[in-house]
Amino acid sequence: MTTLPKRYDPKTEEPRWQAFWQAQGVYHFDVDDATRPVYSIDTPPPTVSGHLHLGHVYSYSHADFMARFWRMNGYNVFYPMGYDDNGLPTERLVEKWEGIRAVEVGREAFIERCLAVSAQAERDYQALWQRLGLSIDWRYTYRTIDAESRRISQLSFLDLYRKGLAYRKEAPAIWCPECQTAIAQAELNDLDRASTFYTLAFAVEDGGVLEIATTRPELLPACVAIFVHPDDARYTGLVGKQVRVPYFDQWVPILTDPGADPEKGTGAVMCCTFGDTADVAWWYKHNLPLRVALDRAGRMTDLAGAFAGLSSREARRQIVAALAERGLLLGQSPLAQSVRVHERCDTPVEYIVTPQWFVRVLDFKDELLASGAQVRWHPDHMETRFREWVENLNWDWCISRQRYYGVTFPVWYCDVCGAVILADEDELPVDPTTHAPSHPCACGSMSFTPETDVMDTWATSSLSPQIAGQWLTNPLLYAKVYPFSLRPQAHEIIRTWAFYTIVKSYHHFGATPWTDAGISGWGLAPEGTGKISKSRGGGPMPPMEMLEQYSADAVRYWTSSTGFGKDSIISEEKIQIGAKLITKLWNVARFAERFRTGGAARAESSAAKTMPPSSISSSADAGGAASPRLSPADRWILARTQRLIRRVTDLFRDYDYAAAKSEIETFFWRDLADNYLEMAKLRLYNEDAGAAFTVDHVLLAMLKLSAPFLPHVTEAIYQALFAERDDAVSIHVSQWPQPDARFEDADAEAFGETLVEIATAARRYKSERGLSLGAELPPLYLATRDVVRAEQCRAAAQDLVSVTRAQRIEVADGLEGTGIMLLDGEIQVALG
Repeated sequence: MTTLPKRYDPKTEEPRWQAFWQAQGVYHFDVDDATRPVYSIDTPPPTVSGHLHLGHVYSYSHADFMARFWRMNGYNVFYPMGYDDNGLPTERLVEKWEGIRAVEVGREAFIERCLAVSAQAERDYQALWQRLGLSIDWRYTYRTIDAESRRISQLSFLDLYRKGLAYRKEAPAIWCPECQTAIAQAELNDLDRASTFYTLAFAVEDGGVLEIATTRPELLPACVAIFVHPDDARYTGLVGKQVRVPYFDQWVPILTDPGADPEKGTGAVMCCTFGDTADVAWWYKHNLPLRVALDRAGRMTDLAGAFAGLSSREARRQIVAALAERGLLLGQSPLAQSVRVHERCDTPVEYIVTPQWFVRVLDFKDELLASGAQVRWHPDHMETRFREWVENLNWDWCISRQRYYGVTFPVWYCDVCGAVILADEDELPVDPTTHAPSHPCACGSMSFTPETDVMDTWATSSLSPQIAGQWLTNPLLYAKVYPFSLRPQAHEIIRTWAFYTIVKSYHHFGATPWTDAGISGWGLAPEGTGKISKSRGGGPMPPMEMLEQYSADAVRYWTSSTGFGKDSIISEEKIQIGAKLITKLWNVARFAERFRTGGAARAESSAAKTMPPSSISSSADAGGAASPRLSPADRWILARTQRLIRRVTDLFRDYDYAAAKSEIETFFWRDLADNYLEMAKLRLYNEDAGAAFTVDHVLLAMLKLSAPFLPHVTEAIYQALFAERDDAVSIHVSQWPQPDARFEDADAEAFGETLVEIATAARRYKSERGLSLGAELPPLYLATRDVVRAEQCRAAAQDLVSVTRAQRIEVADGLEGTGIMLLDGEIQVALG
């Protein structure tokens, strides 16, 4: 009687094994273990900004494949989980789900709702990760809003400030009118849209008109200068003169700068404070006046006169109409334009002068590039993205946000002298809006204004190695896991999470935070329309429904089909193929199990482990114990298995899990299921010890190699057939297969391919004649002029009868006889 049921039911089996892993502590990191090497993963804490989708299932699986591989290779794996639940993304989620804003309910009530919504979302996230089968050690879970994370983040700020690496400055900042906060350069995306070039008439002081084309006539009240290229002969006589801004009538100078593009528009461009980064650069370089036409909400200020209070879009429409009415609009033409937008809401950004906190990065480009070069990027071209981002930085990192829910700055300002007052380290974490400094200002004042801004969420999540590694509270743990072994993450946040983590590690510790970075691509909607997201949705169905419908292992089969750095369309068809593979693996295990009765397989395996190589094909080992005689087919599949083990291991070590999975799958279907098992069936039914031993050896190796991808079904089979003998509580902490030199045999592999060719020819013969694969064939004559091959064929006769269903196999000296003849691989038919 078998112990494996006839059908594998993932709906019951997968939760069963997930509960087993948790109860047994299979994935626990042992901080006191001083013997095993450590493999630590800086797991990406998902941003609490909406529902997780299949794109997350895709990318988060990739780190799990690596964690499982290294754990089975004897590493003490540290695999924590975090949640990035502070800052603007979570605020936006609460505004969307709860329909409230902080200005309506007050800061304290809004923060309470943010905490509640985050906690519920994180419970949902954990349920999904556990259902997917991620091998997380849930004892090491953190929130970026929890007290310890806030303490570490605030301590980081204090350290940066004391080193002169954090500074506050009133300056043009990238501003989102929708979110009403400053943002960093890394939070910008490019959005292509249709726009209009408006050609306007600027009156020159001594007569004449200067034509200037602009896409933003609403910024005319903020115009402070006109720029032309110094080599543009069209304007040589106008440089230094004044022109009058149409409708708003202020006079501004015509200046030269190499940044003016003679090929764009009319070649003369207005500088407004501020329309883009070029305006900011010119304002600094030429010491221009400041005219503010847009406020923090993206509405026109009093400087716009009759247009004050209008949104920029409505102001543009009305100003264009007013210009046309006065004859100052000389023409307009359509334009394809790329604008910078905030990645969170796709709102075009503005540039507004506000006081902000910055971290210095522009002065450290070379050092940051060198730190990034020490990381092994997978795939390696992702380093180019990092390098290009650093090389093209134009701004220091703005870390302050004019929002409510996040990590506060441990800072007050003296009301008398304006000095910055820092919190003491033993006060952290501290909220300056509810607590006063513990000491007076150096000037003696005890009157302070708290900093009300909060930190950019990346200012905290960039410290994920320190937070996950419990830097301040568990020095033994931190010393073991830092620098981390792997940073898994998506490619679009190289410019944020990867870059900022490298910045913090360099500024604080002078170290690189990880040795390897595995960069995942996107999970794309089935129609290939692009990335799906938590806020925008997408995908064929919610991930939990997909897992329940097809199983976690089947979904993981899809997620493992594409390697690091590559996007993957969410494919139900591929998931269904995974489900078929799981069923086939289960059926192969059930088939193999019937030949393990009476502990024969265990005895055979034990004997094979002790016998010398020379005795493998004999009837007894050196000590007289029975040991299996191996057929050519046995030798072939055993040799192929050793090659597979080497190949898959090498691919995993190179972080190419997708190629590893492909190799395993090809071996399973072509070599094991379709050919070897069909060759060995007759001998198995005849209780041949060599065939039983071979199936046992190959199946165990196959299960272990597949375990990182299909953790549930492999565990179920392992527990039923191998756990007791293998002496491991779980397949996932058992020893990774090692190549066995006794079975590495190039000649056996080569002849095995001959056997496959014969089997393939027989199948083709049946197919061409409309015969079923199980149909009996006439005698099969094998003709070869190779004496060695002839002897090998005679030795493999029983296996060839089994796989071809031929009445008999004869190795022919010529072409006489009635039946099917193979002459060195070419089939010839002689049917009587």
